[in-house]
Amino acid sequence: MAKKKDSEREDRIEMEIVVDAYDEEERAMGWYCYLENTIAFPFTAHCTAQRPISPLRKGDEVEVIDLASSDECGHEMFVMIRWDRKEGLAVPLSQLKPGGDANDATRQAVEDWLYWVKQGYAF
Repeated sequence: MAKKKDSEREDRIEMEIVVDAYDEEERAMGWYCYLENTIAFPFTAHCTAQRPISPLRKGDEVEVIDLASSDECGHEMFVMIRWDRKEGLAVPLSQLKPGGDANDATRQAVEDWLYWVKQGYAF
């Protein structure tokens, strides 16, 4: 079954995020730069899905403090959350939904990434 397309979001992704990206590495860097320049940290978020690579459980509330390093985001976007270590912990952005304290630009950027993932797009 085809997934419903959001033409406004598709245009933004094509014309602002992955524009002129010719391979996986360039698409990953396009996403990284877009998120880095758009998301306002910190913000709270809720875990919407469990993943085997993350300790978060559905419903957990976390504080998102930064993007993970670009070296960690070559295949998927990761964000840093406040954790029991000073440096935090990287978790997949696709697990999270921004809370009420996130500004509109942050919400849109995260929703753009979630849309990309749900559409089955890849770098």
